[in-house]
Amino acid sequence: MAKIKVQSVEPNIADLVNGWLKSYKLDYKLEQESLNTEIDQALNDYFSKSGGKGGNRPDAKLLLRSSDGKYYPILIEYKGYKDKLVKLDSEKNVANKNSKNEPDYKNINSYAVNGAVHYANAILHYTGYTDVIAIGVTGFKNDSGKLEHSIGVYYVSKSNFGVGQKVDDYTDLSFLKKENFDAFIEKVGLLSLTQEEIEKLKERREREIDASLVKLNNDIYQNEKGLGENDRVYLVAASIMATLGDVEHNVYPLKKSDLISSDEKDNTDGDIMVRKIKAFLAAKKLPEDKRDLIVRTLQNTLTTDNINKVENGETQLKRVFTKIVDDLGIYYKIGLTTDFTGKLFNEMYGWLGFTQDKLNDVVLTPSYVATLLVKLARVNKDSYVWDFATGSAGLLVAAMNEMLIDAKDKIKSPEQLAIKSAQIKATQLLGLEILSSVYMLAILNMIMMGDGSSNILNKDSLKDFNGNYGFGNTNDKFPANAFVLNPPYSAPGNGMVFVEKALSMMEKGYAAIIIQNSAGSGKASGYNKKILKHSTLLASIKMPIDLFVGKSSVQTNVYVFRVGEAHQKDDVVKFIDFSNDGYTRSNRKKASCNLFDTDNAKGRYQEVVDLVRYGKSKLNIFTEKEYYEGTIDPENGADWNQTSPIDTKPTLEDFKKTVSDYLAWEVSTLLKNQDNENERLGK
Repeated sequence: MAKIKVQSVEPNIADLVNGWLKSYKLDYKLEQESLNTEIDQALNDYFSKSGGKGGNRPDAKLLLRSSDGKYYPILIEYKGYKDKLVKLDSEKNVANKNSKNEPDYKNINSYAVNGAVHYANAILHYTGYTDVIAIGVTGFKNDSGKLEHSIGVYYVSKSNFGVGQKVDDYTDLSFLKKENFDAFIEKVGLLSLTQEEIEKLKERREREIDASLVKLNNDIYQNEKGLGENDRVYLVAASIMATLGDVEHNVYPLKKSDLISSDEKDNTDGDIMVRKIKAFLAAKKLPEDKRDLIVRTLQNTLTTDNINKVENGETQLKRVFTKIVDDLGIYYKIGLTTDFTGKLFNEMYGWLGFTQDKLNDVVLTPSYVATLLVKLARVNKDSYVWDFATGSAGLLVAAMNEMLIDAKDKIKSPEQLAIKSAQIKATQLLGLEILSSVYMLAILNMIMMGDGSSNILNKDSLKDFNGNYGFGNTNDKFPANAFVLNPPYSAPGNGMVFVEKALSMMEKGYAAIIIQNSAGSGKASGYNKKILKHSTLLASIKMPIDLFVGKSSVQTNVYVFRVGEAHQKDDVVKFIDFSNDGYTRSNRKKASCNLFDTDNAKGRYQEVVDLVRYGKSKLNIFTEKEYYEGTIDPENGADWNQTSPIDTKPTLEDFKKTVSDYLAWEVSTLLKNQDNENERLGK
């Protein structure tokens, strides 16, 4: 018997909900109608529900204003079947991504909430709106022919990385009525993610970023000729600054349509971008000399003739800008607390033909290792953290995150928390980077993190740095009490020259560095002996050999110091073999993820932190073969990479096993000889 096809009741659902909106006296717009130019353009630019280019049309949309003056886009999607309200993944998130972190077009197309959340992400990606309400409504006719409906209301925001959170259960949309809307927004404001949920969402988004960066870099590398590696870095930095905007200070994000591909003097696409970047940096209140340095650096690339040459009605600059915004916009607009530009940097430098030494110098620290260093350096809300070879500022980003988390945990006054957070970003971080292209990434990274860029300095930390703040209060010493570092290994002492200088300029505190392990076994003995005259080596941690798989192949160690106290010969040093950190790594170029937690990696990283701080009592996952407490000679400098001693004294069990093995061999030999004798005699 043929199966009866269920008829969609979507027209009935649309009629029902549109009737509600009309009765609430709301200015709603239907599928083909315009809400405003910015939102219309965003929906058109974002990839469609089927994976094509543009053409997203919610069934209904509104722009509502709360009493505090903030506008909230409301996007509504209708379906007409019983079980098509929402599809969630195993972690109860709206399932708009598949296992490969690619868009799941089937779910986006088939489920009302999933479609609405998809539209909401278009708004986050291409507009200045940071908080969107996504609503799905579906239904069916019951056995008596009566229409039944169900509603899903989700909050999609920078704060939840665009994934969305369910607000509550509703039977109609009267929460959108003017007299009810403030109470609804207050409820939305109470939604919060746990730190564990934030970490899971962040990990997911980071995997997506990796895939998007590979795609973008491939595209530019293969299709955009004439752009050197520095040009690519500067174009990405410039595009992101121009599209971030600062609406609070009337600096609006640069849109693709703002670049008009004109050859008019002083009005080329490059000129337009430079003006927007100047306005953006001024709104950020960066010191004038720093703004000038950034603008000069970017301007050299943005205003070149080739990139602004109009061909077929479009400049190369506009084409590259469009690719950057389309591929990356959603990630840097949703406020990820990650080393975004570090990922970008590693991806771009993957194309370059460095020698092995130079390649080792430019490899940046994975985010989970950066967090380890920050915790080993005991960073908290009151720390003053510096990095003498800051790269893309990934270690400072990790430090800032740790400081803000600690502040949030300990400060319960919202007003005082806001003051402390601003202080952390403006005055408690300092980084030095000598390479101008990398320096630009560090600036960009800290701007995107909410702006800790104030004291990122384009200086040689060994020659030109006197320990003072770089901008503002330049006559004051930076009161560093935490030092983190992943130095260029080709520098003197594998990079220990940076450690010796930084620690000698600190009065107290802690330091954690990751460095080529030959620095601890002879290559840097001179620097090491100097360090031990003013700082104590607390721990030496052997890291996995494949930590930088695909980028570098050096064995590294993490060294942890207490600063301001000379090392004594009887001071206990904790030696940890962290070769198995719980992660399995691969180097598949097209893989969406090359890092897998296969053996309780998070637990292992936390236990290392605990072992360094509290000692042997924290042994749980690790064994005494991997953890050893010993001493070093402060006058040696080459004995920092010790391992747990192997006991060579045989036990009774060893003796019994040896005798057993010998007897087994003796019997086997006798039997073999007997068989040979029988064969010889023809038996």
